[in-house]
Amino acid sequence: MRPSISVIISSYNQNKTISEILSRLDNSDKNIDEVIIADDGSDPSLELDSIELTKNRILDLSHLTHEDKGFRKCKILNEAIKKANSEYIVFLDGDCLPHSKFVEDHCVLVERNFFVQGRRCFIQEGQVQRLLDKKTTILRLILSGKVSGLLKSFRLPRPKIKINKNMYGLLGCNLGAWREDLLSVNGFDEDYEGWGREDSDLGARLYNLGLQRKVVYGRALVYHLNHPENKRDNLQENDRKLSETIKSGKVRCKNGIIKE
Repeated sequence: MRPSISVIISSYNQNKTISEILSRLDNSDKNIDEVIIADDGSDPSLELDSIELTKNRILDLSHLTHEDKGFRKCKILNEAIKKANSEYIVFLDGDCLPHSKFVEDHCVLVERNFFVQGRRCFIQEGQVQRLLDKKTTILRLILSGKVSGLLKSFRLPRPKIKINKNMYGLLGCNLGAWREDLLSVNGFDEDYEGWGREDSDLGARLYNLGLQRKVVYGRALVYHLNHPENKRDNLQENDRKLSETIKSGKVRCKNGIIKE
């Protein structure tokens, strides 16, 4: 029997993509018990419009937000984890469109003592608006060579799964984990205020908790909508924090869901 599933979508000023994501989840996947949008301080005139468009289609849809004080994704994600009512959480970023069987695939991959890491392919930045405006499709973009990471763009008859505890390729944009495991490591470390390594830090502490990672190819696909890079002003400091987490073997962060 599958666990109850919450999908948490991180977002910042991505109203059109959020609306498309919600439409894809609602129209194709019946394995979802709730959707929570974790909004890192978007302009209300943008993000709330998309909620108004979709709230009548997804019955259990929540929108969490806070004041825009820079990159505080970890803080709003922790609020979403606290609010989640389900046993298992699937994380999705607001710049990634899910495959029609995205959550269904995650449901099949669920297993105790593991977290699941799906992969992503990349849609060229110049094609993103055309895709969102319904002037093209993902399949057409794949066939015309406008998608990179091609081997990660197709759903295979059988998934290819690698089990490891590597740091390479830890991504928060396509990750599934038991809520109780996320609570055990105290969620995301809110000391990461600025882009980079916050997802890797969570993964490292899940490893330290004793979990292994299922890296999955050919299932649980997402299509990343390329965009200009985020500012990376704090990356050096975040690398230092991540290195400290790995070396110390710590399981819980102090500035997480609970302030310790």
